[in-house]
Amino acid sequence: MPPKNPHFTGREDLLLALRDNITQVSSVVLEPKANALQGQGGVGKTQLAIEYAWRYRRHYDIVYWIPSEKRELVPASLAALAPHLNLPSSAGLGIEETARSVKRALERGEPYRKWLLIFDNAVDPASLSDYLPGGPGHALITSRNPQWGSKVQSLRVDVFDREESKVFLANRIRREMPEERLDVLAEKLGDLPIALEQAGALMFETAMDIDEYIQLLESQTTGLMRLGKSDDYPQSMAAAWQLSVHQLRTRLPEAIEILRCCAFFGPEPIPRDVFRRGTEAETPRIASILGDPFRLTKALSGLGRFALAKIDSSTRTIQVHRLIQTLLREELTPAQQHDIRHEVHLLLAHSAPDDPEDNTKWKEFEDLVPHIGYSALAECATPNVREFALNTVRYLYLAGNYDLARSQVEELIGKWTEREGRDDHPDVLVARKHLGNILRGMGKYGEAYSTDHDTLEAMRRELGADHSETLWATNSYGSTLRVAGEFQRAREQDSELLRTYHNVPATDVKIIRGVFRARHNLAIDHSLTGDYLTARDMYQVLWRDLSTAREGVNPSMVLSTWSALSRAVRLCGDYDMAVDLAQEAFDYGRQQLSRDNHGTLVAAKDLSIAQRRRGDINEALELADMTYTRLKHLFGEQHPDAMAACVNLSNAHRVKGNLDEAYRLALEITPRYPEVFDPDHPFTHVISSNLAVLIRLRGDAARARDINQSAAEALAARLGWDHDYTLTCLINLHSDLSALGELEEAVKGGRELYQRLSALFGDDHFMTLSCAANLALDLRAVGDTAEADTLKKEILLRYQDLGGMGQPDALATVNDERINTDFDPQPL
Repeated sequence: MPPKNPHFTGREDLLLALRDNITQVSSVVLEPKANALQGQGGVGKTQLAIEYAWRYRRHYDIVYWIPSEKRELVPASLAALAPHLNLPSSAGLGIEETARSVKRALERGEPYRKWLLIFDNAVDPASLSDYLPGGPGHALITSRNPQWGSKVQSLRVDVFDREESKVFLANRIRREMPEERLDVLAEKLGDLPIALEQAGALMFETAMDIDEYIQLLESQTTGLMRLGKSDDYPQSMAAAWQLSVHQLRTRLPEAIEILRCCAFFGPEPIPRDVFRRGTEAETPRIASILGDPFRLTKALSGLGRFALAKIDSSTRTIQVHRLIQTLLREELTPAQQHDIRHEVHLLLAHSAPDDPEDNTKWKEFEDLVPHIGYSALAECATPNVREFALNTVRYLYLAGNYDLARSQVEELIGKWTEREGRDDHPDVLVARKHLGNILRGMGKYGEAYSTDHDTLEAMRRELGADHSETLWATNSYGSTLRVAGEFQRAREQDSELLRTYHNVPATDVKIIRGVFRARHNLAIDHSLTGDYLTARDMYQVLWRDLSTAREGVNPSMVLSTWSALSRAVRLCGDYDMAVDLAQEAFDYGRQQLSRDNHGTLVAAKDLSIAQRRRGDINEALELADMTYTRLKHLFGEQHPDAMAACVNLSNAHRVKGNLDEAYRLALEITPRYPEVFDPDHPFTHVISSNLAVLIRLRGDAARARDINQSAAEALAARLGWDHDYTLTCLINLHSDLSALGELEEAVKGGRELYQRLSALFGDDHFMTLSCAANLALDLRAVGDTAEADTLKKEILLRYQDLGGMGQPDALATVNDERINTDFDPQPL
């Protein structure tokens, strides 16, 4: 929280009114109620909020400050509160998801019921509608917008009354002053608190007499009126500011240069290290100051003493009031503004970390983001500044702040396209590559498909197929193909990409990461096209290489590969090994990341599926319920991984025998797939087979047959008759035929399917065994008892040799029960 104002005085009536207003709504629970301090700039709304927080801090367990002038920056500030609420940080969940989890925790009062959030300088009610918590705590808003009065309990903050002004000045000047002269000065300054602060600081620092100050102020005001300055601030404010600047310029000119530079940052705190690290930037106006720690320290100290900037030693930041920033910019010519703004661009670029993939450096990016828009960074064409801009977009994407990442990269694309006069400039293409990743992360798959396709084609023309950025874009396009359900195309492209990578020297960490990602994605492709053995072997080698690599690796990459390896092993039919691997991956995620990390929860889902397939149904059901609850809570019910967790939970309930609950969940999840993916996506069709199984078990075999028949035909058109998704539907279709009494058709189709599965996957694969066990039941039903007995005995021997007699499928075979095949979507 910002530091206490040592010069705060008066305003007791406002503080008491604010306290009473807050008390009135303190009993409201789970309603977005709040209090707003509303008034023009410079009247002290922020200082009043600070004073309230300090004076009543013992009434709260936690007090938190959220800069709110730019709506898109609010989620990051709110998400930063997560560790203080015992929630996972945004490094694991993403900024938007973390901000939502923080809001929900505050509304529940967990772990603190007595909290105070201060949203400073909010623009309008709509800007905070998604982030303003209700619940047992208190929210306080400061804003210049009068619309807040119709939305929340509002308190008008005006200029000081005359007695407050005189007391404030006397305390700030710290020496005896004639009361009547204080009255005159307060009147000339319009009782505006920020102007009074300027005047008091100047008279204290220079020992200037009050009459001299009044005379100078009158002269300055007259000059400003002749110039016709902006109406955005009172003339008294401009006059008081210019007097302070003039005095400081004569005493410490380097301080004014630093102050002018600060005018082109945002109004939020500027990290002190921006100036320390900026010594290598080509900034002719301030280079000599930045290179001399004594001059820089003296300049910053002077700005603080003259109340032109707030120097906070506890947070090591510098902050200049937005009114002062406006005045500073207005006194400069357009050419001067351009030059100083460019130096700010260079300072930002030189002070930023080099690698946005390194999540240990994300806090440094977070501190710079508020200043990007204000500084008009998108207008700069300097290569390292543009690189910084793209690195910031990448950081925002990785941190999960998709909305802000999208708005920033779209601004870059627009400005750079306009400046370069073409939309295929290399910098524009790289920005478009980032946009495709962001759109895919947001679930806007159609837009991502179009963006990725056009960008990749342009990159190949402009940069060449072997350029590192083209290779990255190719990798991204493979993900888009998978999301679109074009599994074979993705596999072909990713195979070619990996061959290209192997011919490119691994000269930097980007290439190393690219190779790891390409190998992982190609393994996904093999799994999606039914080649589980190859996928398993690829994941095994990749896991080993990630575990021994010295660069280009982070825990999330290791976890996703470990979890994928367990998934591939399960799909090969080795349930014991799949459970062991999935358990190790889950444990690794909890230790290295967090229990609620996205990757950890995906690993938990895969562990639950493996447990279910092995027969550990109680453990599987408990973990499935936890995983779905957490993923839905953190990402929403339409996130693909939350949807997959819901599918797993439904399947687990069916195996447990809870058909009503399994059916309810299946009805809930099945319609979401055509909405989130596509009506003709393979997942959409095969998911319907899960529902069909439940429909048959509930007595409507005819409807189940129609669903499975339609799904199998649609999948065959997309993937072929030999794909395991299609074959899954066919196994269930033969069960539907049997339930309808169409036994001859079931036996005929079962024989053909059994032979096909044996040829494709081998006699010991779980799908082959499931089909054979069901065929034995149908053979017995049509009177072929001897063949049925022989087939059943053969199947049980295979289960015994595989060590899986405790598996649900083996037990069903022993008990002459039909095996129902189900589907669990894998991450794309």
